[in-house]
Amino acid sequence: MLVMRAARAADTDCFLRLAEAAGPGFTSLALPDDALAEKLTKSEKAFNGELDHKFDCAYQLMLEDTESGKILGTSAVKAEVGVKKPYFDFKVFTIAQASQEADRRFDMDAMMLVNDFAGATEVGSLFVSDELRGCGAGKLASKSRYLLVATERERFGDRILSELRGVVDDKGDSIFFEHVTRPFFRMTFEEADRLSAATDNQFILDLMPQHLIYLDLLPQGVQDVIGKTHPHGANALRLLEAEGFKYHRYIDIFDGGPLVSCAVSDVATVKDSDVVALAGGNPGEGAVSGLVANERFGDFRCVQTEIELVEGGLRLSADAQRALDVTEGETLRYWTKD
Repeated sequence: MLVMRAARAADTDCFLRLAEAAGPGFTSLALPDDALAEKLTKSEKAFNGELDHKFDCAYQLMLEDTESGKILGTSAVKAEVGVKKPYFDFKVFTIAQASQEADRRFDMDAMMLVNDFAGATEVGSLFVSDELRGCGAGKLASKSRYLLVATERERFGDRILSELRGVVDDKGDSIFFEHVTRPFFRMTFEEADRLSAATDNQFILDLMPQHLIYLDLLPQGVQDVIGKTHPHGANALRLLEAEGFKYHRYIDIFDGGPLVSCAVSDVATVKDSDVVALAGGNPGEGAVSGLVANERFGDFRCVQTEIELVEGGLRLSADAQRALDVTEGETLRYWTKD
């Protein structure tokens, strides 16, 4: 059985292998080994309630095969962005152009550097090993984050966002970065990506222009990738859209990938999940597939399994109970597509 669980510092070696497999352009994992190790250490402290501020809390989750013990994926939730350090994006605007003398009326798109999401929660770092693609592991890795948010809502913001990987080529180069960002930063895409992940982003404020950038002045190839996600992120985008996330013309400043967002209260898995006690017995003929998480935030665990709602609560298989580390009478949070 696959279980999505709170990451621990002991997962560092597995986490480093996942980051290597994710490849270039995966910003949240594009960090030196020591920084990735520190990410897990801070995540463990966040889960344990040892950090005082929301903006310091980033909750990393690991996808584990309970039989082999292998770590096969990861995802994360940042409790609050844009407060301790700016959360920069480009916002694309449409500007009306008109002249009576020239007898011309048309619209032009332009973009500007903004920090519009201060205080919002971010979900990201969704990566699942190729060997699990197509078996529902991506849905578990994605939806488990929303059950985590629902478990203790006060730890998170009122809005939630996700920034998707933009279009890069096989070598990891971004046409958007080369024509829009690199002329101002004078560094490679990989250098900028790493610097963004590891610093307070002051370099972006220092070097990025504060004026409008007109899209019509950019090569057609650049215009074509604005707001588009990398092919490997297409499924992640579909999962986000199914939750209620929408694209409001915010894009990543490095690769032009889309940022999608919505109110936390509008996230389907949050609003449609419910709390119930674990009942005795195994699921019977009335069982349906669903996601189930324990309600212990510090030791969060979530599985996709067969469940049956009965008068006394929710029935789970013995394997699911072991994966969640729960016993009869304990509180669970569950979600089903029905």
